[in-house]
Amino acid sequence: ECYKRDRIDLIKALEMDIVFVGGVPPKGYHPKPMKQLDHETYEDDNGNLYRVSAITGDLMPYKIKRNPIFPLSENDIKNRIENLEKQIENVENEPIGDPNSSSWELVHHAVKEMKATHFILLLVGDIGFPGFGGTEEETWTSLIEYPEICKKIAELHGKRLVHQVKLYAQLGVDGIMPCGDLGSSTGLLASPKIYREMVYPWHKAHVQEAHKYGLKVLKHCCGHVWPIIDELAEVYDAYEGIQASGGMDIKLLKERVAGKLCLWGGIWHEHIAGGTPEDIRNDAKYAFQYAAPGGGYIMGSSHSLSVGATRENILEMKRCRDEWGVYPIDPSKFK
Repeated sequence: ECYKRDRIDLIKALEMDIVFVGGVPPKGYHPKPMKQLDHETYEDDNGNLYRVSAITGDLMPYKIKRNPIFPLSENDIKNRIENLEKQIENVENEPIGDPNSSSWELVHHAVKEMKATHFILLLVGDIGFPGFGGTEEETWTSLIEYPEICKKIAELHGKRLVHQVKLYAQLGVDGIMPCGDLGSSTGLLASPKIYREMVYPWHKAHVQEAHKYGLKVLKHCCGHVWPIIDELAEVYDAYEGIQASGGMDIKLLKERVAGKLCLWGGIWHEHIAGGTPEDIRNDAKYAFQYAAPGGGYIMGSSHSLSVGATRENILEMKRCRDEWGVYPIDPSKFK
């Protein structure tokens, strides 16, 4: 109930056009309590440790048990590929879920209350770089060491993404937002070649399937993704999570993808949480001057309204939008 109340109240208070929604735990769901070790540390059944964040109050992973599994024998490789191929063959027979499940209660509420006036956007899963392994290091090195396995992992995840679209179409939403990061603050998480060979075909298939059902696809992707921006522009309807601090300058993006890809962002996530209203105003001026003319721009945070976001900075975003976000937009008034 708090999701239903607070989400709608926030959208109305800030006069936003897009309503974010997603699945929620089903009614009657009661996760098994973890073992409490001290006032801030908990342990799960697998021996993984979690601590309560002093900043957010959330329970966060602290020490996760991971054991290396590489190198793989030829027999291990063969068995993994065969197992993946069996799963791939069965994807079409996998249940997609019940659109009337209580897990979709928030979505149904938003559609009922807001669809007539707002764009309802469903947050969904996505496929990132399809590595595997027992440790973080192995997950990334697997892309180079065992590419044939990774390609099969990508195919399995990609076909499942496509298969799930028919469920989303039954929920009454206007679009979906696949949430999967491809970059860090300094560059892609893996090479452009790996993206183009393993991931891109499934991103494209996912969007094509969504378009068949009349759904728009607005991609969330943090980090520096310049090396693959042309591929993203070819596939998606919009790009959200534009990380200016990661080198994704919205002015240069507009010059590169104008008319191909809607850009969503412009206000630095870091400024909303740690800056001043003047920082917000400067971000907004830059974005409206260079990204808004000609359309294809949605003003917003470069990521989210995170813990630490101040009321003053959020309201300054709204003031800037109300003052400048009306077409036709004259870029000269921001100079």
